[in-house]
Amino acid sequence: MRLCSLRLADIIEGGLDDATDKAALLAVADSGSDFSGDGREQVLRFSGGGVAARMKAGKDKLVSIVVAADGSGDFTSIQAAVDTVPATNKERVIIYIRNGFYYEKLHIEKPMISLIGENVSETIISFDDHATKAFPDGEPYHTFYSYTVFVGADDFIGENMTFINTAGPGEKVGQALALYADGDRACFRSCRLIGHQDTLFTGPLPEVPIDRSFFGGPREGAPRRQSRQYYENCYIEGDIDFIFGSATALFNRCEIFAKNRGAAEPDAINGWIAAASTPEHAPHGYVFNECRLTGDAPTGSVYLGRPWRNYAKTIFIRCWMGEHIAPAGWDDWNKLDAHHTVYYAEYASTGPGGSSDNRINWSRQLTGEQADDYSVVHILAGVDGWSPLQRERPME
Repeated sequence: MRLCSLRLADIIEGGLDDATDKAALLAVADSGSDFSGDGREQVLRFSGGGVAARMKAGKDKLVSIVVAADGSGDFTSIQAAVDTVPATNKERVIIYIRNGFYYEKLHIEKPMISLIGENVSETIISFDDHATKAFPDGEPYHTFYSYTVFVGADDFIGENMTFINTAGPGEKVGQALALYADGDRACFRSCRLIGHQDTLFTGPLPEVPIDRSFFGGPREGAPRRQSRQYYENCYIEGDIDFIFGSATALFNRCEIFAKNRGAAEPDAINGWIAAASTPEHAPHGYVFNECRLTGDAPTGSVYLGRPWRNYAKTIFIRCWMGEHIAPAGWDDWNKLDAHHTVYYAEYASTGPGGSSDNRINWSRQLTGEQADDYSVVHILAGVDGWSPLQRERPME
């Protein structure tokens, strides 16, 4: 099985302590690397010689890089560290990011990269692009160039970081993504994703756009390849469709915060949490497991989801829901045909907004047996047996 988390948050300037070194060894062993000699895995601290050269220095090296905004690491920007990784990288590269504010637009298309922040509330990457911003030729950025962070490669890991788009409310700037994730086996733990409209896009793109002839963005014209994504103990904040896309994604024990847009009408819809575009034949879309749905939006003003495409699949299992959740639960986006094609379901919702009494009649309430089918294995394993719950083995 592939390892999702290497837990290298205790990388320090002097290198790695023995316990962490051994954890890294076992982690790489689990990922399928070959070993020779006594089986000890050397963890290299990058010091400016070029990651590609370091990786060629010996077989199965686990490369680590330190980024520090104050200049105390190997690089002062995250993008500079990413740029040193070979495009054909096949070994795990750990980029440890010290506390700081990193104002940059980050683009990652190299596999097997881990970004590990020092502290989730103090390791912040922020940018302020938005859909209505224009390129020099006058063409708008549209939704998919508005990201703060783009991850377009497989086997990405993000931990203990905050991703923010500070462009502002959608009413003023349109869509503004904090994170555009479009790689298979992507794993985010203890991260904060903060924005307004369209905070998190979970790629791939749908097959065709609706409102114009192209989507734009870094995946324009690329083949659609289904991705699996895992979010654990994350905080995701926004207002309109702030979790959207076509991925198979599991949100495990996350806090989903619906922001108050300050609509003028007291009974106006304040927002929608999920806007899935699940492909027609995909067995799963979004699953929220044991999440807390919080927010400062008015009572009954936020819907659990609406269908960006007509085969949207979204399920909430054992989630606590605040009073901001609309009693009807779900919205159809004025797509009456979607009543027969979407799969919207809940199991054991609790809290002021969790009552099923007034849910729309084209949503479902699952039985316990049905809910049990939505395990990590059933949702994310795929043909390669990926398990994002795989952890380091205990130290011997």
